[in-house]
Amino acid sequence: MMDCASSAESCGGACAYGLLLSALSLVPIWHYALGACLGFVVVLYRFLECHLLEDLVSRLRSSPPQFTFNSSSDVYAAVVSKCRILHGKYLATPWLASPHLQTVFLNFFGRPPSFSYRRQMFRTSDGGTIALDWVLSSDVSGGAFHKESSISKDDTTPIVVVVPGLTSDSCSAYLKHLAFNTAKSGWNVVVSNHRGLGGVSVTSDCFYNAGWTEDVRVVIDYLHNEYPKATLFVVGTSIGANILVKYLGEEGENIPVAGAVAVCSPWDLLIGDRFISRGLRQKLYDRALTIGLQGYAQLHQPRYSRLADWEGIRKSRSIRDFDNYATCLVGKFETADTYYRRCSSANYVGSVAVPLLCISALDDPVCTREAIPWDECRANKNIVLVTPRHGGHLAFFEGITATSLWWVRAVNEFLHVLHSSPCMHVKKSQTSSRHSALESSIDQGPYVNVADGMVAAMGSEHTKDAVVEEEMVIQKTPKAKTEETSLDAEKNAHVAGTYGSSKISQNPAGIQDVKPMDVNPSVLRSINQIKRVTRKSLWLLAYIAVVTSWPIVGSALGVVFKGKLRNMLPAVLRGRQIGRGAPV
Repeated sequence: MMDCASSAESCGGACAYGLLLSALSLVPIWHYALGACLGFVVVLYRFLECHLLEDLVSRLRSSPPQFTFNSSSDVYAAVVSKCRILHGKYLATPWLASPHLQTVFLNFFGRPPSFSYRRQMFRTSDGGTIALDWVLSSDVSGGAFHKESSISKDDTTPIVVVVPGLTSDSCSAYLKHLAFNTAKSGWNVVVSNHRGLGGVSVTSDCFYNAGWTEDVRVVIDYLHNEYPKATLFVVGTSIGANILVKYLGEEGENIPVAGAVAVCSPWDLLIGDRFISRGLRQKLYDRALTIGLQGYAQLHQPRYSRLADWEGIRKSRSIRDFDNYATCLVGKFETADTYYRRCSSANYVGSVAVPLLCISALDDPVCTREAIPWDECRANKNIVLVTPRHGGHLAFFEGITATSLWWVRAVNEFLHVLHSSPCMHVKKSQTSSRHSALESSIDQGPYVNVADGMVAAMGSEHTKDAVVEEEMVIQKTPKAKTEETSLDAEKNAHVAGTYGSSKISQNPAGIQDVKPMDVNPSVLRSINQIKRVTRKSLWLLAYIAVVTSWPIVGSALGVVFKGKLRNMLPAVLRGRQIGRGAPV
């Protein structure tokens, strides 16, 4: 009886499944295809992190970007608050409503404006070559490009210096958008290409990296000396933004930059390294950027083969691998983490002393929002951080046709409002800055070095670098009229470039006569006293060595030189107080 019941149940279950399959077979096949397509679209929509539906809803309500700034910031009150583009809502191109679609479209298409650059070759002191690509306001006036005019030494037109991103040069789509629109607004633009990019060979053993600020420093100093009446602004993008913020923090107030903008900066390279190797989407970007770095290394294989591990570079599968086998070896970093920690611009945010606008999309697929130094930016009165919800990495396409970039319009508006405001940074005079640097150095270091009329403390790495720079300038200073010809020839050899149809000036303003500084009498007294104390300290150390080695002989010497030791100890103590910066 029970067997019959169980067999009936199993038969009924089989019949039920059979009926279900029969019912499913009656559904038209195109219904299954439509369902599969809809499922694929949903999965793809989530994978690409699309926000089309969110944008459709946001059109009905205002959703401006988020601003992070100090409550007493004059930069925000007098400049950013007047920028209508920054305070307006950004809506992405509907068919590019995804950070990944925007980023990929920018790199493969970008729709940049059509124009040509004027190229100037700049030679650095170590033998390196930097390509400076210029676009003048007169070149794009009236919507057409022409090269009939040139910039003069007394021109007051502001100059915008652009620092490209990783493996990018002046031909990159986003840089052409920025250069063309900035020049069209009436200013001159120069793109400072990284070493080995822009079709220029590497001519020294120095390569650029995420923390290499020396090239930006010498280019800006050269432009400031060559065109002293032109206001200088700097815009950094991606890795170039990291280099820019680090440079601004290193220089502090003694800098000829009136204002700056950092777009899509990675901020903390260590956090960025962890982020880009975390998921499938980020690993795709990691691999793509690695291929770009390998292509850069391939262009300069002879030097990389000699200075780095070429086999390791060829087999690199990630940016971290490339940094281990190339960047760390060429840049003399112990490990990749050491390189990331030392070169992260987040460490220098607090020292930025010029008006700085930072734009970072919260959905940036390359530079994560986790690395943004929110508190540091809020603590600095000179920084305003703008974080739109969408935009991708350096994309921010807008309009139905995606022919313009929102951040380019926002940057130009900010720089023009800043230029007409009293918030622009003005570099202090050269004499006063040297005097303050001298005083701070003596306060920080226990030793004093006197050379070529320069007085500086030898207590920190930064001070030492400053002394080396000053000595190098002094060595380039002509001491007699007979040396002026050779100096001009050397200058033209270092800065041998073409500037359209014009030539480099035969009397450049890049090098000026440097007179030795007047040494304060109190400093001279301190130096003399330290010299005397140093001699006494040597005798005291010798006595201590004798006492510890031969106690009997030391006791006898103590009795003989008891009076001199009593007078020597207070003098040594006073000398050490002077070395630490105590008042004389």
